[in-house]
Amino acid sequence: MALHIKRIYEPKDDKDGVRILVDRLWPRGLSKQDAAVDIWLKDIAPSPALRRWFGHDPAKWTEFQRRYRDELEKNPSAVEELKRQIRLEDATLLYAAKDLKHNHAIVLQRFLGKD
Repeated sequence: MALHIKRIYEPKDDKDGVRILVDRLWPRGLSKQDAAVDIWLKDIAPSPALRRWFGHDPAKWTEFQRRYRDELEKNPSAVEELKRQIRLEDATLLYAAKDLKHNHAIVLQRFLGKD
């Protein structure tokens, strides 16, 4: 099954499959109806401390990836829950970050071996 990533502010598409929000915080300015989220997995997102430390600074990208992967390895229940959700059908990991090249959904997709 395919695993895509995209900003939650992009329109829903039939190719999205199950839409999984992987942010700890609800995206600003977006209603739950407009978001069209099927599942919200807050616990798979980076910890608040890691998110604040990273601050979407591309200079910290390499270290952020390492730290987030470490958090994922220490959080097997959240990872297993996500794997259960994506096992049988196409899915899209939704995130709110503006940076399309430096965000946790990329790391998560690679961690799952679905990039």
